[in-house]
Amino acid sequence: MTAFLGTGLMGTGFVRAMLARGQSVTVWNRTSSRAADLGREGAHVAASPAEAVRGATRVHLSLLDDAAVDDVVQQLLPALEPGAVILDHSTTAVQATAARAQRLGSLGVKFLHAPVFMGPANAREATGSMIVAGSRSIFNVVRSDLEQMTGKVRFLGERPDLAAAYKLFGNMFLMFVASGIADVITFARGLGIEPEDAVTVFEDFNPASQISGRGQRMASGEFSPASFELTAARKDVRLMLDSAAIADTTLHVVPAIARRFDEIIAAGYGSDDLAAVAADVP
Repeated sequence: MTAFLGTGLMGTGFVRAMLARGQSVTVWNRTSSRAADLGREGAHVAASPAEAVRGATRVHLSLLDDAAVDDVVQQLLPALEPGAVILDHSTTAVQATAARAQRLGSLGVKFLHAPVFMGPANAREATGSMIVAGSRSIFNVVRSDLEQMTGKVRFLGERPDLAAAYKLFGNMFLMFVASGIADVITFARGLGIEPEDAVTVFEDFNPASQISGRGQRMASGEFSPASFELTAARKDVRLMLDSAAIADTTLHVVPAIARRFDEIIAAGYGSDDLAAVAADVP
């Protein structure tokens, strides 16, 4: 039997997919009304975390934050079946995840951190991706279960906080992209260009193509030869800021980029590639 604790948008998607596969699932949610629909769809609804995990060999968590995870785990531990595996899909802090894994390991509890890159629709359709960290032997036991939940499962290693770090890496980039697009939209409005038209530039230019090439150069510290000199990039940043100022428009992300470029250039990287923005400069 499977227990799923935390039936928000993601948890609900996962549970519905499990029910569609014919699995027996017991669910719990702090706000019980959010689990009621799943009860009508065939899930067993528990009144507490402890009740939810009784008899379960797989215990999935999809909770808001570290405080919620620690609270729920504390409540379920007395009823956890010997040999059951806790699979935490929550986005949590790196250091707190490491401490949690160490604490549970000292109690003999099997625990893996398995956050995901997906939305509710992916959870329902078993697409998207899942990253996992913790004991390889535990992962080998549950791998087939996890593979049913997603399009791709990647085991990162036995360091228990690796998946927490990688999840934050991915979300960090997502937030950079959203914030950058917000500046594009603000800039466009100031110039009298409809935002819907402005974002069509990404039909002709795909910034994601930079990740495999320039991203690898940034990671390895190979900043020359340059294909786009940092001083030339800084000039373009000046054009953005000057044009926005004339249009009486305030950008929020680009000024921070300008400041960082100035620091890197002052450290002697001006003739290097834009990748030099990753230089280890305080």
